[in-house]
Amino acid sequence: MTKYAWMYRLGLTPWERYGAAGGAQLGSLLDREARERPTGPGRALDIGCGRGQFTPELARRGWEAVGVDIVPAAIAAARRKGPADVSYAVGDATALETAGLGAFDLFLDVGCFQGLDPDQRAAEGRGVTALAAPGAALLLLAFGPSRYSRLVEGVSRADVEAAFPGWELLAAEDADTAGLGWPMDRTSPQWYRFRRTDG
Repeated sequence: MTKYAWMYRLGLTPWERYGAAGGAQLGSLLDREARERPTGPGRALDIGCGRGQFTPELARRGWEAVGVDIVPAAIAAARRKGPADVSYAVGDATALETAGLGAFDLFLDVGCFQGLDPDQRAAEGRGVTALAAPGAALLLLAFGPSRYSRLVEGVSRADVEAAFPGWELLAAEDADTAGLGWPMDRTSPQWYRFRRTDG
């Protein structure tokens, strides 16, 4: 986690490049989740939100949006950027159940999960499950394993599924890589869509 704090300090944030590439696709995924909920958008948590690149998009689409990130400087920047109807908290993606955030109907993870080791991925899964309201959904974007793993961390579908027992994988869809840049555009990024099946 210290690595991310240093990268923000140095201005090295290549993950933020995904905003332009994935914004339209993310919008359609969020719209689908809202349509399929009988009561419409509810509470949504953006895990590893960084400087709030995607959290406001949740609010624009009717979700009560909360962003969480372990880097205080990133959360401070997100709060400055706004909007006022989005909440941000400093917290650890691997200890969500201790952050006092409440329950959520939707979880969004754009690139946080893939940067964790297997034990940390399992811990994120436990935290998401602990905070999940009945019938909650999870949208997770992750790069796949590739020969560029020293530059871009990636995870397999099996890695993703293993971290979320008690969740049904509804779909794994290719993510748009237009404008993403090398080498991230060579990593076969996927959007994973899960639904909570028990509890």
